[in-house]
Amino acid sequence: MNVLKQIYNPGTEARNLSLVLLLLRVAAGIFMLTHGLGKLDRLFGDEVIQFADPLGVGATASLALTVFAEVFCSILLILGLGTRLAAIPLLITMLVAALIVHSNDGFGRQELGLLYAVNYITLLVLGAGKYSLDYLISKNKK
Repeated sequence: MNVLKQIYNPGTEARNLSLVLLLLRVAAGIFMLTHGLGKLDRLFGDEVIQFADPLGVGATASLALTVFAEVFCSILLILGLGTRLAAIPLLITMLVAALIVHSNDGFGRQELGLLYAVNYITLLVLGAGKYSLDYLISKNKK
């Protein structure tokens, strides 16, 4: 019977949740940062910027907004600093990439963006957990 209790344990222990949130934040942040750093080079390079403009703000502005999300917000996620706010631009970027930029490319091209979006929704709802700068800041304000 103990084995069944372990199998069907919902896993709601706060310590485990904070560890998983740490893993999710750091992994998603590092993985997305690798995408953003390549775009950062394009933003400040000498070549003419050719980038999708799904929102009609211009290719340069679209690239700059994407770099902001994928580089700056990813660093914030890794640190656990302003996690919920940092997740918003990342979520929007992934939804635009999956549902607008790759809308005609089939699910195979949309899948990665949607998977990232689920991660960012999770962080938006649950926050950074106790292994974060957010936790230290909130703890010191009490």
